[in-house]
Amino acid sequence: MYPALTSFSGDVFAEFDALQRQLEQLMGLRAWPSSIRATGRGAFPALDVGTTEEAVEIYAFAPGIDMSKLEVSVDKGLLTISGERADDLPQEDDKVTVYAHERFGGTFKRVVSLPADVDSSRVDATYRNGVLRIAIPKHEAAKPRRIEVKTH
Repeated sequence: MYPALTSFSGDVFAEFDALQRQLEQLMGLRAWPSSIRATGRGAFPALDVGTTEEAVEIYAFAPGIDMSKLEVSVDKGLLTISGERADDLPQEDDKVTVYAHERFGGTFKRVVSLPADVDSSRVDATYRNGVLRIAIPKHEAAKPRRIEVKTH
């Protein structure tokens, strides 16, 4: 008998995820996003999004970007990263045969929804060693603070 049918881990989401991966493998389908906030595998640039007590931080892994073709903007609570990366792959002809083409080349656009507690007028963006780091500080009122407890 099939082990997945005779045992149940109790984690319904893990079971659905395993079933989804098996179906993708059998049918050669492209993978779905890993979470509701993620995009499909292979999206460019790959993003890490997180938060600290001080700011929301976004890391875009985008090697080979010409800074003149990179744009970062914030509008109505949405951070947009767009640009273009040159496709350095040689044109296929009688001397060149391409066996795999996994490196992305062309225009791209990624949009991230920002939380309401950030100050989008103070965005800091730096690009170094192929990584675009964007930090958006939180409003002072949204930052954790210690409350002094007084005695009577």
